Amino acid sequence: MKPAGIVGIILIVLGIIALAYQGITYRQRETVIDIGPIKATAERQRTIPLPPIIGVAAVVGGIALLVVGTRKA
Repeated sequence: MKPAGIVGIILIVLGIIALAYQGITYRQRETVIDIGPIKATAERQRTIPLPPIIGVAAVVGGIALLVVGTRKA
């Protein structure tokens, strides 16, 4: 298989994952209080939203690369 076909398959898989999860969630530790020897931290959960158009574009681009990668010259 040509490299374009492999990249196409990877894009399709990533696009489907982006459509399924619709965001990247991570945890971040923040210092809430810092008074001398007393420190208080809080762990907060943050989400980076992924618009569905990114997933659709990745799937469509992956399909296009897969078709181009499987064509014989």
